[in-house]
Amino acid sequence: MRTPTDLHILASLLEKPYFTSREARDIGVHPAVLDYYVKTGRLKRIGRGVYQKTDYQNLSAFRWKDLIEAVYSVKGGIVCLISALAIYDLTEEIPRQHWIAIHHGTSAKITRNLKVVRYRNTKLGKTEIELDGIKIPIFDRERTIIDAFRLLGREIAIKALRAGIAKGGKNRIDLVKLQEYAKKLRFNIAPYLLSLTI
Repeated sequence: MRTPTDLHILASLLEKPYFTSREARDIGVHPAVLDYYVKTGRLKRIGRGVYQKTDYQNLSAFRWKDLIEAVYSVKGGIVCLISALAIYDLTEEIPRQHWIAIHHGTSAKITRNLKVVRYRNTKLGKTEIELDGIKIPIFDRERTIIDAFRLLGREIAIKALRAGIAKGGKNRIDLVKLQEYAKKLRFNIAPYLLSLTI
C-alpha cells in the first residue's frame, strides 16, 4: 500500500485550482501515482492530464473553471469563437455554451454545455494562454475574429474587430496577421477594415 508521501510532495500543486501531470512529474511524482490517488478519492481528474484536489474550496475565485474542464474533456480541443472572444474581452456576449474547435475528422462526445465546431484547419492561429494557472489551447485574437466573420453573425464579428482595433499594447490585434489569416481562410476582410480604420 502506498504512503501519503507523494501527496505531501504535491502540496504546492494541491493549492492551485488545477495542476497537470507534467507539473507533477517535474517534482518527481509519476502519473501512475496520480491515478492511484484518483482511485482512492484524494484527487479528482478534471480532464486528460489535469487534476485537482478533491476537496479544493477556492472555486469562487476560479472564473474559467467550466471552460477549462470543457476544453480538456475533448481530445484535441481548442477554445474558439464566442468562448475565445469572451476570454479576449472582444464581446459583450456571455457564452451559454463552451465553444470548442476540433479537427474535421475527429469525433467528440457532445454535452449540453458544449458547442463543438469542426474545423478543417486547426493549426492556423493556434496558441496557448494561461487561465487561472492552467495553460489551455485557444485560437489567437486574429484567427478568432476571422472565424467570427465566417461562422457567426456579422454584428458580433464587427464589434469584435472594432474592440480589437481599439485595444492598446499587446492586446491590440495585429492587422497584418489578420489580413494574412483572412487570405488563407478565403474571407475578404478588407471592406470591414476600411470602414473601421478610416
